[in-house]
Amino acid sequence: MLIKSALVEEKGSIRLDNVEISEPKGDEVLVKMVGTGICHTDLSVSNQVVPTPLPIVLGHEGAGVIERVGPGVTDFQEGDHVVVSFTFCGTCNTCTHGEPSSCENLGLLNYGGTMMDGTTRLSIGETPVATFFGQSSLATYSIAHVSNLVKVDKDVDLAILGPLACGIQTGAGTILNKLKPEFGTSLAVFGCGGVGLSGIMAANLLGCENIIAVDIDEDRLKLAKELGATHTLNGKEVDVVSEIHEITGNGAQYAFEATAVPAIVLQSIRCLAVGGTVAVVGVGGEASIHIHDDLVLPNRTIVGVTEGVSIPPVFIPKLINYYKKGKFPFDKLIKKYPFEQLEQAIEDMKSGKTIKPVVTFE
Repeated sequence: MLIKSALVEEKGSIRLDNVEISEPKGDEVLVKMVGTGICHTDLSVSNQVVPTPLPIVLGHEGAGVIERVGPGVTDFQEGDHVVVSFTFCGTCNTCTHGEPSSCENLGLLNYGGTMMDGTTRLSIGETPVATFFGQSSLATYSIAHVSNLVKVDKDVDLAILGPLACGIQTGAGTILNKLKPEFGTSLAVFGCGGVGLSGIMAANLLGCENIIAVDIDEDRLKLAKELGATHTLNGKEVDVVSEIHEITGNGAQYAFEATAVPAIVLQSIRCLAVGGTVAVVGVGGEASIHIHDDLVLPNRTIVGVTEGVSIPPVFIPKLINYYKKGKFPFDKLIKKYPFEQLEQAIEDMKSGKTIKPVVTFE
């Protein structure tokens, strides 16, 4: 079957084109996509900052309706509404201990270009086309393994649920599953994109005394305040580290770094109180720190977090439940674009005009 997709054939180029999709194999399903979020990781693959095989179809924040099930599929059926999340092997030491986001094969399975069985389901003529995150959901249809799938309620707008698969899950999960700030503590969030703002909403659920949002975009800082930030700091206008120490008295107990900009990562470490912890989630490069002054003497901790240390079938329905109760309004981050406006959606994300673009499919 021919499908329309967001195809990358060479570095730096994304275009809409038709590719052939095959039938689902064992433990796989065919999903008719309804909405797919665009994430900076998609652009990192397009620019090969994160190397993958090419050509490749992008998309890893998909949501849609199961149209067909492959052999051996028993827990899902045609018509189910699903979010398609990241791929994990399910058999390595970390997976069997309930930590799929730390899967030992996470890099290979999500960036290696194939499905779980090492083959592809996409092609152009005789040329195989690589799969991204085991789904390639920036397309009208997607093949996904059942382990990627999260069954969701049918009374929620399916088109907006895709970003829960990665960006929103990463932000909220970093707070709720990893940092777990105690009631009455202080948290500084660096970067108010979709990931950082999701972290702010999650921190608001936990009753942090100070939730300090740091960005250089006043509109995003305004939204951060609306979503639960108690203080906002424009990094272009103030000394962020000094301001955070003044607000908290002795530094924040927790920080969440979502920019991956080395200088900002350093700020996120230095804003911490003695014994504080910072979680870093962005796709960045090298950063230089003073080991003794920044880490050893103040007993600080730096942790890296992938996918919010989440188990998607458990965590994503919880976020949807909070959303339905009005406690996690992630829809305020989202703007929908028809698939034909993919280029505009990407440009609006790059410029900061849109926090989380979601491509919708007719």
